[in-house]
Amino acid sequence: MLAKRIIPCLDVKDGRVVKGVNFVNLRDAGDPVELAALYDREGADEIVFLDISASNEGRATMIEVVRQTAGEIAIPFTVGGGISQVEDMKRILRAGADKIGINTAAVLNPQLISDGARRFGSQCIVVAVDAKFNPAWGEWEVYTHGGRKPSGIKALEWVKEAESRGAGEILLTSMDADGTKDGFDLPLTSAVSRSVGIPVIASGGAGKPDDFYEVFTEGQADAALAATIFHYKEIAVPDLKRDLKSRGVEIR
Repeated sequence: MLAKRIIPCLDVKDGRVVKGVNFVNLRDAGDPVELAALYDREGADEIVFLDISASNEGRATMIEVVRQTAGEIAIPFTVGGGISQVEDMKRILRAGADKIGINTAAVLNPQLISDGARRFGSQCIVVAVDAKFNPAWGEWEVYTHGGRKPSGIKALEWVKEAESRGAGEILLTSMDADGTKDGFDLPLTSAVSRSVGIPVIASGGAGKPDDFYEVFTEGQADAALAATIFHYKEIAVPDLKRDLKSRGVEIR
């Protein structure tokens, strides 16, 4: 079994890290370069950098912030936001990213997953999925454009297609749990983890060490991503790792 990973997420808007609840009510959380360097020193396993306004505003990801951030850290670094073609991926990887996160563009053009995996390798392609429970369906629906638009696509079907097209990982965000600190969405996470054979990164809802333990055991996630609790110093990465190790979770 692969060791579980702890991944701080930097949601960036207009050059600053921000955090909200259920994708709205954003507040400032600091400088992305400084925060990434801090998490690297603290022992985070990876960093995810998401330019959360890029897809909605039709902008390219901020290359310079990516370059500065990559220059400050030695751990793997995933970048997403506004990446809509293979040339965008190439620019981000050249700026120092190790992996590319694609969400809206992949839903609109699934061939982008295939093209990216063929050009750069599956290990580079992370398909981010923002999912919300649809009561009428009795299952989860994929949302695009930073959680603003329902796609009409079932999340479990989409993650299977993403895997078949060459995605190396799924970054799964529960819109229902996002920013609430009430715990990860265990039914969603376990359903997706059982549906695919590639690693699943759980995101949305982390509030305490127990939440990470549960998402690794009950949710069967391979990695857990969080923002609020790390940015506002509610839980420190080293303390979290010690807690998980003490409970028998194999952690890096």
